[in-house]
Amino acid sequence: QVQLVESGGGLVQAGGSLRLSCAASGRTFSSYDMGWFRQAPGKEREFVAAIMWSGGSTYYLDSVNGRFTISRDNAKNTVYLQMNSLRPEDTAVYYCAAVRNPTGSSRILVRQHAYDYWGQGTQVTVSS
Repeated sequence: QVQLVESGGGLVQAGGSLRLSCAASGRTFSSYDMGWFRQAPGKEREFVAAIMWSGGSTYYLDSVNGRFTISRDNAKNTVYLQMNSLRPEDTAVYYCAAVRNPTGSSRILVRQHAYDYWGQGTQVTVSS
């Protein structure tokens, strides 16, 4: 089984930055598509960002595009989410997820059901 462990969450002021990390187990990490989702209190879980197994294509939620950057380091079995210019509405629990067998389609990566493995989440709180 693949284990995903998020870290890096915390409390920051609006306009600040935070970098989330997701460490994965397994030697096949380099073949996974990876994504970040978030869930705010009283809201449904939503897609934030994704990076395909090749690392050559990335996708973002419109409201974070230009502020967040997803990247991966396959040698470290880790995916990152660099979050800059944070806003109070970014406050949520952030989850890392992995697709074990990528289809090559980027469209499906915005859907929770495309992912096979999930981390426990890390809290991000942005104050005004």
